[in-house]
Amino acid sequence: MRYGLCLPNFTDLASTEAIDAAADAADRLDYESVWTTDHVLVDRATASAEYHVNFDAIETLAWVGARHRGLGLGTSVIVVPQRNAVIVAKELATLDALSSGRVIAGVGIGWNEREFGNLGMAERFHVRGAYLDETVRLWRHLWSGSSEPFEGRFHRLDDFIFGPLPAQRSSLPIWIGARTEPALERVGRLADAYHSSATGPEAYARRIPTIRAAAQAAGRPMPALTARVRISFDEPAEASAARPYAIRGNPNEMRAEIEKWADLDVEFLALMFGGESPDAFVRSAERFMTEVA
Repeated sequence: MRYGLCLPNFTDLASTEAIDAAADAADRLDYESVWTTDHVLVDRATASAEYHVNFDAIETLAWVGARHRGLGLGTSVIVVPQRNAVIVAKELATLDALSSGRVIAGVGIGWNEREFGNLGMAERFHVRGAYLDETVRLWRHLWSGSSEPFEGRFHRLDDFIFGPLPAQRSSLPIWIGARTEPALERVGRLADAYHSSATGPEAYARRIPTIRAAAQAAGRPMPALTARVRISFDEPAEASAARPYAIRGNPNEMRAEIEKWADLDVEFLALMFGGESPDAFVRSAERFMTEVA
């Protein structure tokens, strides 16, 4: 199993100090990459509370990537349909060029209809799946360096030059988050990897056949399997419907839970740690690598 570390660019812990401390720890402890989460202007509802402070996902990675040149840089995930896809293509290409090819673009369709409205994209909420489908095709077209016309439902380009190109060109990895059957089929048709969140291995296993069938139907290889998971030390490991999924318990119990992921051929976990302070966050990240991994 390979591990990345989710930066505290959101939640009550989000701050420059916490982001820097987490990135320093990821570099020192040999996490292979760091990951940011994306929301822009959520509502005041309880379900949105974690995202009331949310440092920008791409700009945060640019800051960290310039200071830590050995870390991969991933988004988990950008809500693409509430943005202009060409501008995001430029931002990701720029980050990949400046970081010598260290970017993974994790993307999704989003869930917060009020946030779409706050960003002037209310009408796009109900076609957000189609918008993401087209965005993936558009990005790969732009990142290839082609100046051939692009004709889609949302984008029509016939006279353009795109630059800078990503260091990885059109092979810049695109990981897609998904839960519903149509979204899982999108993963199989278009993605380089499936990237889940807030999901345990039992539910994850039920999604794999849909992804595999869609990939086979499209004549593509099976996307890689990855997940973003919370880590909670010293909490009871037993599952509970009242608690969101996390890898919990003592180190032995955590290792047993990670084996469940490995048995599904999941090859990468982006780990989310909590804590009341940057120091507490770093202690948890250290403890995982020394006692569990």
